[in-house]
Amino acid sequence: MAQRKGKAPEAQPEIGNPRARYKFEILETLECGIALEGPEVKSLREGQASLEEGYARFRKGELWLYGVHIAEYSRKGYATHEPLRPRKLLVRRREIEHLKKLVERKGLTLVPLRLYFTERHLAKVEIALAKGRKVADKRQAAKEKDAKREMRRAGGR
Repeated sequence: MAQRKGKAPEAQPEIGNPRARYKFEILETLECGIALEGPEVKSLREGQASLEEGYARFRKGELWLYGVHIAEYSRKGYATHEPLRPRKLLVRRREIEHLKKLVERKGLTLVPLRLYFTERHLAKVEIALAKGRKVADKRQAAKEKDAKREMRRAGGR
């Protein structure tokens, strides 16, 4: 598709969930499509979303995303959406069965890590199979992160 003259390509926003890597130990990641309504897509393009309280669950053999807040579109007309509604994740049946087996057997959690747009302008969610960290594990992870930062600073000078 040819670009129009005089228009720079728009930078697509990426909404992340930095607290997920702190609260959880990430074991496996998966890229999924997400079923959105028109105003939700426009709001996402403005970067108006939060994944902080998000999680994924299985419902009737499908994977659904809960707790993700997508703000109402700022220049809305008659079309609005519910900011915290559950959204269907578009995943292959084989991948759903694999994740379901792991979540049920090992007591793991599915958390969203980031929400972004592809080159083809499709909205995608990266979800992770994660295991909750205990307080001591969180402290240890913070210490390791600080140590790496100090090593980079010392080595960079």
